[in-house]
Amino acid sequence: MMPRIFLSASVPRPDRGNFHETADPFLIQFAVRELMTVALGRRQIVWGGHPAITPMIWAICSDLGVTYSAAVHLFQSRFFSASFPEENDNFSNLTVVDAVEGDREASLARMREQMLTGPFHAAVFIGGMEGVLDEYELFTRMHPDALVLPIFAPGGAAQDLAKKLGMTDDRVDFACLFSEKLGISQTEPRNQV
Repeated sequence: MMPRIFLSASVPRPDRGNFHETADPFLIQFAVRELMTVALGRRQIVWGGHPAITPMIWAICSDLGVTYSAAVHLFQSRFFSASFPEENDNFSNLTVVDAVEGDREASLARMREQMLTGPFHAAVFIGGMEGVLDEYELFTRMHPDALVLPIFAPGGAAQDLAKKLGMTDDRVDFACLFSEKLGISQTEPRNQV
């Protein structure tokens, strides 16, 4: 089994707190793309479906020609089924977790618990809002020995988290950053199966 990396990422919205004030949507997209370019097919990427992130990951899987069912694992809460991105249909490795009737937060907590079960090598946090902070807390509780990598430059909740952890490396050469911090050589072959 390929080592697993948890990705927690989103583009902050102005109607949800002040995370958007430091967020750079272009750098969020660029960082996610660079993480996928470095890690896809070399590590399994696990993430909770987000309407801004899932289509991006699908496009990158297609661009790189990586067999995505082995390379990624998408989780969604049935609570959001009315707004699932159409790209969800392209992922064969999709787990839809039952909702807690009428309770958004409890539905997200249930999905996150299931999503973060099992071994993880690392977690990468990019942009985001309160969900990034919630996922950081849960991930570090469930995987205290795993590497945690909040990306500072794109802003959002991940920048707040990086500051809190004293990780203020603001480089934007994300491919080098991910390769170095996650220990993934850019010449490592991609698993095509």
